[in-house]
Amino acid sequence: MFGGLYQRAIRVGRVVACAALVVGCTQTIHNDPINQQLTANPAQVEAELTPDVQTNYDDMVVALSFSGGGMRAAAFSYGVLQGFNETTVPTRSGPVSLLDRLDFLSGVSGGSVLAAYYGLRGREALGDFKQRFLLANAEESLQTELSLGNIARGLQGGVNDTTGFPVWLDAHLYNHATFKDLLRRPRPRVWINASDIYNRTAFIFAPVTFSALCSDLTGYPVSLAVAASAAVPVVFAPIVIQNYPGGCPVGLPSWVKRARNDVNAPPLLKSYADALERYSSGEIKYVKLLDGGLVDNYGLAGFTIARLASESPFGPLAPQEAVKLRRFLFLIVDSGRDPSGKWAQTIPGPSGVDLITASSDTATESGAIGSYSAFDATMDDWRKALVGWRCGLSEADRRRLGAPPGWNCRDVQFFISRVGFDGLTPDRTAALNGVETRLKLPPDQVDMLITAGRDALNANPKFRAFMNSFGRVAPSASPLRRPPPHATPVSALPDAGPHEAAAQ
Repeated sequence: MFGGLYQRAIRVGRVVACAALVVGCTQTIHNDPINQQLTANPAQVEAELTPDVQTNYDDMVVALSFSGGGMRAAAFSYGVLQGFNETTVPTRSGPVSLLDRLDFLSGVSGGSVLAAYYGLRGREALGDFKQRFLLANAEESLQTELSLGNIARGLQGGVNDTTGFPVWLDAHLYNHATFKDLLRRPRPRVWINASDIYNRTAFIFAPVTFSALCSDLTGYPVSLAVAASAAVPVVFAPIVIQNYPGGCPVGLPSWVKRARNDVNAPPLLKSYADALERYSSGEIKYVKLLDGGLVDNYGLAGFTIARLASESPFGPLAPQEAVKLRRFLFLIVDSGRDPSGKWAQTIPGPSGVDLITASSDTATESGAIGSYSAFDATMDDWRKALVGWRCGLSEADRRRLGAPPGWNCRDVQFFISRVGFDGLTPDRTAALNGVETRLKLPPDQVDMLITAGRDALNANPKFRAFMNSFGRVAPSASPLRRPPPHATPVSALPDAGPHEAAAQ
């Protein structure tokens, strides 16, 4: 036994040694930063780009967050968007598709591919996303073979660099769009989430983050942001963002200092504030970004930080919106899979690919649980603060902010839930759990995931309760296993949602 183990060790050592020799001869990894220095106040830039549209303050705010999971996540989330499109809700101007009422959209890894595309094209994305991405082979842009050259590139920092996946995304989906194109659209607000692996915190592609780096978000390619969000370690080299400290036209928001000086500040807020301070001070010259699922596979950090950073009881909503609010729908579209692997039934293992997969899944799942726990507690506190503020308004303030006749200050319902595979029947759940985390899937699996996303949405108890709150019966659904219920609210990055201070 020991002889065989010794021989295997020698073979592994030879492979690693050969790879180390190859490192010096491999092609350079291309991940040079391309972000530009900020020369104007980002608030002014954003104001110039955002269309002059009258804000439609009614009683509803709707948000979605797409988890990671490769093409599996994109297809399942696409099914949920189809379900939104097929659902109508009443508004002051008449019945509209729920898809047209989507206010906030967050995406991680595979989910960010769809989030960004929908953010750029709106409902037109439903017409061609399946053909342009879900039925395409995004892996054709990647180096996936096991070779000495790729092992060497992995040891050097990552097998695939910015010459692969980002270029493919631009050719097939984004057509070289930048965040300027995203900012032009008033609804929904979209956040792409990656992981800052030095600060060990979420990196949210939003003005507040790039302002701390004194960098211009508007000119940054959407394809690179999505590639950063999906950059699985070793398979991809980190996406690099350059810092431009000193002489910046805008400083850090006041909440950063407040959070850093507060020993009782929530850890999520403090870690993000610490990262922004390190950017602003110049302590960090280059930010290295990898898969957003490493720290927050649900994409909830931005929403949570938005509320924790707010200095008002109604933020990040505008006060007019907070007064009229009656329904807050937030759904996490979770495409994660249940644990699997035969190695749990034996003493040996996991090893090889199973070991790498198990380690990655453990990190991703624990990060998702942590982000949801912080989100859940924060949103519960926010709802209480919101009701307290509403009930404390004077009659004059109620009229000024547009409270309707017969207004009830406590009439605020939150419909928060996770839409996942486990909301379906056991046989369908098992089939969905069998889909690999890849960027290429067979057409039958794509169709299965899309249908599952639509069915899981319609069967979700919180979504059905949301629809029933309008006085109508939610779409019927076949008997399905109920997922664990969740109840709380939503938000956005401090400077990305409606400006809460505007009407105080």
